[in-house]
Amino acid sequence: MYLFLAFLLVPIIEIALFIQVGGLIGLWPTLAIVVLTAVLGTWLVRTQGRMALGQLQRAFSELDDPTEPLAHGAMILFSGALLLTPGFFTDAVGFALLVPGVRVAVFRYLRARVSVTRFQMGAQFHARHDPRDRGDIIDGEYTEVRPRREPGQPSGWVEGPDRH
Repeated sequence: MYLFLAFLLVPIIEIALFIQVGGLIGLWPTLAIVVLTAVLGTWLVRTQGRMALGQLQRAFSELDDPTEPLAHGAMILFSGALLLTPGFFTDAVGFALLVPGVRVAVFRYLRARVSVTRFQMGAQFHARHDPRDRGDIIDGEYTEVRPRREPGQPSGWVEGPDRH
């Protein structure tokens, strides 16, 4: 339901803002602002994305919990999509997500509502021991299929070397 409301309300808000801003400053300045915010947003997303990637690499190298750097990277990616979408409302939300303090607040809000049941670093996987487990034995049946042609003969899908 929330997604439906977002797809319904965001275009209505954007159209209303375009009409209002276009009426105040004119068509060409309005279009110039839209293009300028896309270019500026692209540059900011690249710089913020590099910093988030560095934080993520540091978390992996120090074996820390990478949840927060991953969330920051996802929010930066989402802000980039919003900034490339023409409109004033989406630009405002996109620029807000580029502010680290806003991302931290959004992360805390989401963290309070999401429950992580398991987190594991490294390649060790400790499965629960099942007493019925017989190791690497896999039960199965098979039937041997013999080829219908003699070895060395062409398959019939392509012409053999003697049929140029």
